Amino acid sequence: MAGTMFMRVNEVAEELGVSIPYAYKLIRAMNEELKKTGCITIAGRIDRKFFHEQFYSTKDHHERSR
Repeated sequence: MAGTMFMRVNEVAEELGVSIPYAYKLIRAMNEELKKTGCITIAGRIDRKFFHEQFYSTKDHHERSR
């Protein structure tokens, strides 16, 4: 599944080690954020790149540690 553009709820739950209902909650919140930027979203799926930016990005890491 790693080659697909979108992650499904099962993959999000497994990667984060959370329950399926909580993974749905996280996906809904991330999709709401994407909608604000004008993106079209799919319920129960999240863009893989956006997911990794949200959970693993170190963009602001240096600013937070100061």
